[in-house]
Amino acid sequence: MDEITRPVPLGGWRSAFHRPGQIAVDAALVSLAYWLAFLFRFDGDTPARYQHLFVRSLIVVVVIKVSIFALARFYQRWWRFTSMRDLQALLAAVALSSLVITTILTQYRFNGPTFVPRGVLAFDAVATLILVGGIRFGVRSIFERPGLVPKGREVLICGAGNAGNSLLREMVSNRALGYSPVGLIDDDDRKRRLRVQGVRVIGGRRDLSRILRDSSVDEVIIAMPSAPGRVRQEIVDICRQSGVPVKTLPSLAEIISGQVTVRQLREVRVEDVLGRDPVRVDMARVARYLNGKSVLITGAGGSIGRELCRQVAGIGPRRLVMLDNSENNLFEIDMELRERGFVNLVPVIADCRDEVVLGRVFADHRPEIVFHAAAYKHVPMMELNPVQAVANNSLATVLLADLAERFRVERVCLISTDKAVEPKTVMGASKALAERVIEARSDHSRTRFAAVRFGNVLGSSGSVLPIFQRQIASGGPVTITHPDMTRYFMTIPEAVQLVIEATGIAEGGDIFVLDMGEPVKIIDLANNMIRLSGRE
Repeated sequence: MDEITRPVPLGGWRSAFHRPGQIAVDAALVSLAYWLAFLFRFDGDTPARYQHLFVRSLIVVVVIKVSIFALARFYQRWWRFTSMRDLQALLAAVALSSLVITTILTQYRFNGPTFVPRGVLAFDAVATLILVGGIRFGVRSIFERPGLVPKGREVLICGAGNAGNSLLREMVSNRALGYSPVGLIDDDDRKRRLRVQGVRVIGGRRDLSRILRDSSVDEVIIAMPSAPGRVRQEIVDICRQSGVPVKTLPSLAEIISGQVTVRQLREVRVEDVLGRDPVRVDMARVARYLNGKSVLITGAGGSIGRELCRQVAGIGPRRLVMLDNSENNLFEIDMELRERGFVNLVPVIADCRDEVVLGRVFADHRPEIVFHAAAYKHVPMMELNPVQAVANNSLATVLLADLAERFRVERVCLISTDKAVEPKTVMGASKALAERVIEARSDHSRTRFAAVRFGNVLGSSGSVLPIFQRQIASGGPVTITHPDMTRYFMTIPEAVQLVIEATGIAEGGDIFVLDMGEPVKIIDLANNMIRLSGRE
């Protein structure tokens, strides 16, 4: 059979010539810098003996500098993406190479009794930094100059801070996105008329209505991750009155790590405009107890369990055991974490009521921290199936507590509900019974047991949001119990952060209630959802 040959893609040829080309350019610039240093030192009239010295020492200078640049991985980067971090690395590499060259050239004679003057070496370092750094930032400026950015959707960015700056950089450097930023608005008067990435700050939030009326903006982007909900709501209302679509970057609770990019843009959701300040937790401090530990999360495929998996995986456990009885849900969170580069994941399909399987999980993986999020949550369904409610919510907690004590688990956290307070339903009663189990075990156990009660968590199973969304999608009506009814709301990432913090400070037998901020009127929530869907 004849050998099948495949054409080399264009990217392959670029990669083949990318590194040698950069090395050749740097070698030429280093040589030029060294020559300019001699000219500067001798005011353009270099004596003959120093001309010979330049020729004989040039190869040493070029080899040392290019070698150190290569060790600093300068030739594994595209110049069009040069950043301030690259400039800092260049400064360190030039300093190190100049130190090595000075040590060699001031100790070794290349031309009889003559040494390379120290003034030459000093100016050589400065010229190298200017030329080598300048070529890199010059290439970046060429690619990012306005003339190379195609005319796309004209966008106005609300927020000229770090998030807005990162967003602009992505839009300018990635021409395929099809965005053309026309301006920024920011309430900080000190930024007025300044330019960020070449785009001007043209006003504040109070000017937004006028700007949208007087200009042809295709879209508004909210780049203020830390802004309270009322600010976002005001921007959304103004854009809606002007007929301009609006998108937003995720809130701080959603941005756990990574640089802000255009790919994180999404439609404004109701949690963005609730009007309550987001909860801020110093995860690096409060989650220190999870570092290097084996962690078990039950109900890992559920809404709360998934977010627990995401945040715990980001903290750095030795092993993360994810247990759920739903194959699809467990597969999705396992794939999500693996695609994000997390390792040491152990997905386990099991029922928390199965003593044999659960015991094998504890014996094989020896968890040191356990988050028990597996539960039945829907109140009407549990009223129809009370036996299953007690078996899954209460008896499974007894089994898990037994195994935690037998295998000397350090901490166990039960994810409970505010419905366990003076319960009026089977679901609430079954969770209240689980809390009693946790409290009773703490009197004589080395394991620190704790429970955290949730209120209404936006987006979780059992939340009112899916009900409202279905009613809006079907054309209404949206039904509420009473116009004056209020509830406490919190997003899933916020709630999970507080769960992790509470588990770390628990002394044993504690039942924590999350501070969910100010209550929100249900009718306001419904109105916001209706408006965000583009309806009245």
